Amino acid sequence: MPVLGDLARSVGSVAGRVVDLALPVDCAGCGREGDALCLACVTMLDVRAEAPPGVAIGLPGEIPAPLAQVEWCAAFTGVTRRALHRLKYAGDRRIADPLGRALARRWARAGVGGDLLVPVPASQDRVRDRGYDQAALIARVAGAHLGLPVRADLLERRRFTAAQFDLDRAARAGNVAGAFRLRPGAQLPGAHRPGAHLPRGSGPTGAPWIVLVDDVLTTGSTLAACATVLLEAGALAVSAVTVARER
Repeated sequence: MPVLGDLARSVGSVAGRVVDLALPVDCAGCGREGDALCLACVTMLDVRAEAPPGVAIGLPGEIPAPLAQVEWCAAFTGVTRRALHRLKYAGDRRIADPLGRALARRWARAGVGGDLLVPVPASQDRVRDRGYDQAALIARVAGAHLGLPVRADLLERRRFTAAQFDLDRAARAGNVAGAFRLRPGAQLPGAHRPGAHLPRGSGPTGAPWIVLVDDVLTTGSTLAACATVLLEAGALAVSAVTVARER
């Protein structure tokens, strides 16, 4: 029932904040006391903050269709990897703040277009186990700093998918094919029918340019699968930005 579901989420959110307060405040990157991620380790998230866009639009093999642009903050190693593991597997949602800020800095520097942020949804089982969706937490922080709305209610996973890092490159696209859909009743601003690509800036009915947000980019298959759904729902274009990129 919707009411019981809302109550369960509220209780889970409160419980999560209590756990956050109970956790020792030490840096996820180096273990130093004081902050969830110390200033020295935060700089490791900004290794590409001032670099020009790292992937040229239209470069074969680099941007999976139908994405218009893909950006990321740092390689999935060292401090970045440890911080994301703390957020995803240790229940420390405080890490979402420095990760979201870094993602916002990178997109502000390199992003082309974008009207709203949409996090790539985790499975219901993983959200239930963790008490939150890590991509949604990162997106909310990034949205606040970019001045962009966040719509975590647009996409959902329609079936379970294996972790992408457990699969070889050839199997990853098939793993996520058809795995996402628009939530029942959800509609993009300005979209009146599937595939309705309205001109951006045409007033209140203008179709949005969406920026997907996720934690780690592997081959881009997951992002491409989400982008396909959003374009079919009427998005003008879909780009993506992640905290890390797995080489």
